[in-house]
Amino acid sequence: MNDSDAADPRELMGPGVPEAAGPNSGAGLAGWRGLLLPGAAAAAGAAAVLLLHVRDPHIEGAYGLCPVYALFGVYCPGCGGMRAVHNLTEGHIVDSLHSNLLALPVLTLYVLWVGDWAIRAWRGKGPRVPGISSLTMWTLLGSIAVYTVVRNTPWGTWLTPV
Repeated sequence: MNDSDAADPRELMGPGVPEAAGPNSGAGLAGWRGLLLPGAAAAAGAAAVLLLHVRDPHIEGAYGLCPVYALFGVYCPGCGGMRAVHNLTEGHIVDSLHSNLLALPVLTLYVLWVGDWAIRAWRGKGPRVPGISSLTMWTLLGSIAVYTVVRNTPWGTWLTPV
C-alpha cells in the first residue's frame, strides 16, 4: 500500500502529529494572535503615511529622484504619488488628486484590503487574495497607459505633479 491508496489523509500521520500541522496552519490563528500580520501591514502603511506627512516630498531631492523622469523626462504613473499622500495628510484633497490621480484610490483600496484581512484574521481565516479577470486586468493596464500618455501631453498639464 502506498501513500496514494489511503482513504483518509489523516491515516498517514502518526498519533502524535497534530492535524493543524501543514502549509495552511498559520491561517487557523484566531483572535488577537491572528491580527499580528494584518496589524504589521497596517502599521507599515501608517508609518509610510506618517513619514510622508513629516518629511515634505515637495522639497527638491527630499526622497531622491524618480528614475523614469531623470532618464526620460516624462512622468510615470507613480510620479507625484508621495506628494499626493503628503497633500492628503495636510487636508488638501484637490491638490492630492492633482499630484497623482491614482494615489487616493490605491491608498483607499489598501486600507480596505488590510481591514478585511484583519476581520478575517480575527475569525481565524487567511487573507482574501483578490482575483481579477483578464478583461479587468487589461482595462486597468490600458487605463494606466492612457493616464501616463495624457499627463505628458499639453492637454494633460492638470495631471502633472504639483
